Amino acid sequence: MDEKTQEKPEEKPVKEPSIERLVVSSSPHLLRDENIPKIMHAVVLALLPAMAASVYFFGLRAAGLILVSVAACMITEYTVQRIREKPVTIWDGSAIITGILLAMTLPPSFPYYGAVIGSTVAIGVGKQLFGGLGYNIFNPALLGRAFLQATYPVLITTWSEPLSKAAKAGLDAVTAATPLALMKFEGKMSSHLDLFFGNVAGSMGETSAVAILIGGLYLRYRGYINWKLPLGYLGSMAFFGGIFYLINPTKYPDPLFHILAGGAMLGAWFMVTDMVTSPVTSRGQWIFAICGGLLAVVIRLFGGLPEGVMYSILLMNAFVPLLNKHTRPKFFGEGVG
Repeated sequence: MDEKTQEKPEEKPVKEPSIERLVVSSSPHLLRDENIPKIMHAVVLALLPAMAASVYFFGLRAAGLILVSVAACMITEYTVQRIREKPVTIWDGSAIITGILLAMTLPPSFPYYGAVIGSTVAIGVGKQLFGGLGYNIFNPALLGRAFLQATYPVLITTWSEPLSKAAKAGLDAVTAATPLALMKFEGKMSSHLDLFFGNVAGSMGETSAVAILIGGLYLRYRGYINWKLPLGYLGSMAFFGGIFYLINPTKYPDPLFHILAGGAMLGAWFMVTDMVTSPVTSRGQWIFAICGGLLAVVIRLFGGLPEGVMYSILLMNAFVPLLNKHTRPKFFGEGVG
């Protein structure tokens, strides 16, 4: 057969092996279906038991104070963001939480205008002055509360008994000292059971330990808070408070009193755990929580004020940048050579 007329076999195209596309991006590589509004609204839900307890013990005046504080926070945030020509984010839930937490730290008889002033400072100075959500150094609600403490020291330390105790006395309201004030200035200890359920005088959302505990455990169940922070803070208060109790049990309260009284529970579960103003490293979190608990006990026992939770958290907030810097784990290969 002639070579020219010989048919060549049909060549089949070579099929290239399929290669899946590799997408390279910065961390995090494991993503969750979470966003700021979802997390913030979960925190609001977790605060519902404490808000319900405040209304139960102190009446509709407590609900009014919460609503006024929340409305003032949202209006302040909206106004500042419009002035700065920034996107308005009042519905992400962060301003709502600030308003609720601020109200929770106030006595039920605190005037509405004072709550408006505190809310304005909390959002305008404590949050927006630093650049908005994620940039603030201090917890905004506590900063607003500290401002009110300096501005209205008498009003913010005028406490009312729960409605049930006032009704027994045949009065609409009875002015009373908080368990911490009774301990510090009169040497009287309150019942642990009353402290646990909240049947005592004090700030609206700080009296019922069980209501706060329910909300805090819910946030832990959802994975929104790190267990090291509340455990470290409350454990530190119990440990150092227990040392002084063993030294002189007739003068100093027992460890359980420290974690049930005042703002310990609210601070530990909802303020120490603030994602923005707490350290991001594991060692930093332990140092932050343990030192904060120690400061709270020292202020309670030896300071001029009966409560030290607010100042202990604010003071430790100031050290968060240093803690993040000096407790950062070394990356692979760092320091070699």
